[in-house]
Amino acid sequence: MNVLGILPFARQLLQNVVSKGDSVIDGTAGNGHDTLFLAQLVGEAGRVYAFDIQETAICKTKERLLEHNALTQVTLFQKGHQEANGLVPANVHGNLAGAIFNLGYLPGGDKSIVTTPETTLKAIHDIFLMLKKGGIIVLVVYHGHEEGKKEKAQLLDYVSNINQTDGHVLSYQFLNQKNNPPFIVAIEKR
Repeated sequence: MNVLGILPFARQLLQNVVSKGDSVIDGTAGNGHDTLFLAQLVGEAGRVYAFDIQETAICKTKERLLEHNALTQVTLFQKGHQEANGLVPANVHGNLAGAIFNLGYLPGGDKSIVTTPETTLKAIHDIFLMLKKGGIIVLVVYHGHEEGKKEKAQLLDYVSNINQTDGHVLSYQFLNQKNNPPFIVAIEKR
């Protein structure tokens, strides 16, 4: 396939804006794949702030980072992403290069623990303010479950109302796939 899939496209968006030495956020650490990807992008001189409410996710992420010798540039928080504003150091505010979220539930985990519109929208609002000009928030939206449908609706309403002088909002999706395929919403700060 010549068109990038959802996850490769999400990573490409981040690679376009994140450099060695930058600060970034993984709003949903999960199994640690994106946290590791971001840690490799920012290198030892950079910093990744990774959030997840589940102890299992934090442990899996830490294990993955240790396996790849990338833990030193990561700060793990067993907290919700809606707390980023108070946990990310003040000197990063206005200098954040990017953030990624995988909305839904932890793959292989408890499917009753899901991201929610209230916490996700607060996190997006706060992290958008932390971005530097040209910084980006990438949201991979998994909406094939009941709570995911609610989150999708509120998320799309919220991002559709971001003033175009403040940010560019992109949606990237496959329209002819079955079973509620995930899609991307990306917000670039102007």
